[in-house]
Amino acid sequence: MKVRKAWAAAAAVAALGTLGLTACSGGSGDADAGGKVTMTMWHNSTTGDGKQYWDDAAAAFHKENPDVTIKVTSIQNEDMDGKLQTAVNSGDMPDIFMARGGAKLADIVSADKVKDLTELIDPDVKKSFGDAPFSAFSVDGKVYGMPSAVLPGGMFYSQDLFEKAGITSEPTTIDALGEAVAKLKAEGISPIALGAKDAWPAAHWYYFFAVRSCGQDVIENLATKADFSDKCWLTAAENLQDFAEIEPFNKGFLTTSAQQGANSSAGLVANHKAAMELMGAWDVGVIASLTPDKKPLPDLGWFPFPEVAGGDGEAGAMMGGVDGYSCSKDSPKACEEFLNFVSSKEWQEKYAVAFQTIPANQDAIGAVTDPSLKPLMAAYQKAPYVSLWLDTALGQNVGNALNTSVVEMLAGQGSPKKLIETVSAAAARG
Repeated sequence: MKVRKAWAAAAAVAALGTLGLTACSGGSGDADAGGKVTMTMWHNSTTGDGKQYWDDAAAAFHKENPDVTIKVTSIQNEDMDGKLQTAVNSGDMPDIFMARGGAKLADIVSADKVKDLTELIDPDVKKSFGDAPFSAFSVDGKVYGMPSAVLPGGMFYSQDLFEKAGITSEPTTIDALGEAVAKLKAEGISPIALGAKDAWPAAHWYYFFAVRSCGQDVIENLATKADFSDKCWLTAAENLQDFAEIEPFNKGFLTTSAQQGANSSAGLVANHKAAMELMGAWDVGVIASLTPDKKPLPDLGWFPFPEVAGGDGEAGAMMGGVDGYSCSKDSPKACEEFLNFVSSKEWQEKYAVAFQTIPANQDAIGAVTDPSLKPLMAAYQKAPYVSLWLDTALGQNVGNALNTSVVEMLAGQGSPKKLIETVSAAAARG
């Protein structure tokens, strides 16, 4: 299966507002008098096979390049953006760092802290990846990041809990999802796990309601102008509020984290304490790390976010993202050499296995074996378009304002109208 879908909202991301960060020179890999180089790397895999993958990759690269040592640091996912912003401000950048693409990366590019990789990517890597994954890391026609995984989103669920509740088919409409919620609650099963403490998982619900409510042109226009004047944005918020009124989420969802421990939203699914979670393709690996035996959940299934009647969104449209890695502006050439190294078929296959996810290298797709990822990849292939996560497309300031406003609305401290007013004000500030 070939992964080839373009990420619609990634185009022209440099036009979005920047963080206003300083452009002082940053740190880079240190070379001693003997020509040996030590580089620093930041990634977001703090436990299990994912963390081991990066340790192994750094060791393997050192074995082939004895003069290069990579000091690998794992950072909790929810802390990554803030630490990167601090690093940009201080000028003390890691040589290699996880990049989410979109305006979040464009903000760092505008601060002159990221190396242009356009001519530094191995031709074989470009061929095996295709053009689509690079679009999320492109600013003004130049590539500033190496993709590692493509991560469309949707509903992950426990087939066993569905069966226990008498749910015989995957919900295809929001009304059918509501019916499934009612059946699960009748059996004493928490229907949907939500880690709203981290904000972005709650905001994912708004993103998907927006992609059902808004037309593709409206979604794509965010890449050049953060304009929320179209009534579809308000409709999406109203639809989310209506859905939330049936109380579909786990008790205490406002204080539940997304991925940290057995009581996180992913942990609730992993331990059969909740039936569903709306999340990106990385969720398979996160859930596997939180099961009692630390193995993939055998009854894990997946279905697309349900269709919502009355909207302008095209049926089958998806939200998603692309994970990847960038080099700081002053990093040594060993940085891009390492990114090319881990982008080979061999290391992308290892990545797919370690993270239980979809690799960016099309030649490595055969390593994807988890049954829940197969329908996700099929839906991805058929999707009319796949939009970049809204907070990633909008950048740190506007994206965070959107995410926190969604949580406030779900907490009863806001409203659909206030959500739109807040994010519009943040967009006006830039």
